Amino acid sequence: MAVAAGAVAATGALAVPAQAATPAPPSIVAKGGFVMNNASGAAYYAKAADTRRSTGSTTKMMTFEVVLRQKHLNLDSRVTVQKAYSDYIVSKNASSAHLIVGDKPTVRQLLYGMMLPSGCDAAYALADKYGVGTTRAVRVKQFIGQMNSTAKSLGLRNTHFDSFDGIGNGSNYSTPRDLTKLASNAMKFSTFRSVVKTRTLKTKVTTRTNGYRYYSWTNTNTLLGTYSGTIGVKTGSGPQAGYCLVFAATRGSRTVIGTVLASSSVTQRAADARKLMDYAFKR
Repeated sequence: MAVAAGAVAATGALAVPAQAATPAPPSIVAKGGFVMNNASGAAYYAKAADTRRSTGSTTKMMTFEVVLRQKHLNLDSRVTVQKAYSDYIVSKNASSAHLIVGDKPTVRQLLYGMMLPSGCDAAYALADKYGVGTTRAVRVKQFIGQMNSTAKSLGLRNTHFDSFDGIGNGSNYSTPRDLTKLASNAMKFSTFRSVVKTRTLKTKVTTRTNGYRYYSWTNTNTLLGTYSGTIGVKTGSGPQAGYCLVFAATRGSRTVIGTVLASSSVTQRAADARKLMDYAFKR
């Protein structure tokens, strides 16, 4: 009987499944980081996730969101490129979609131009079009107001915008957690999802004389095509911001989404994001 009992005990021991070891949280160079389950909002990792920092061109996610919230939005309506947009690029030494004065891209094309090459000229054109007022300066200010009211409506308590593109004037900031929430909400829009997952685009734009020319843009997000499952989202950089990246990827039925702020280089922000997504997918 003792042998039988021993055999049963042994069999029972073998039947207990092995417990997978919980992976250790990664170490990232970025000063702030956050990653969560996109469906549930459950956080996997946080580092200074609620510390306010300059955000660079990740700001353009909110510019996009505000455009998509416009009543009676027509993505195929045309916008004439003004000299003010190109002058702005030159004066700020800003990233550009290389819009040509007098050309008439559609709103949809401007969204691609804003997000892929991170065109501050395209962001300016959108703010000018969808802001309300009798002068360009008033329209842009009102558009930025729309950005801030949208942030408030989304519960982004540590976020404030004073520009349409992230080239701030001393009061343009957010946090890894808030930017992740913003991206998660924006990804509910099919137009946003389509744009931010696009690696390259060649598009036909109407010229001043109603001819056409082609614009070619490449996405600054190097995770697209190099990290399995990547579906977005937006890069950012600047003297105050350092190197930033809002990222998202889907594997199987799970999408993870997150942000790194104030990393040390283009290469390092991508490496930081990879570490956070690897960690999230293992959880």
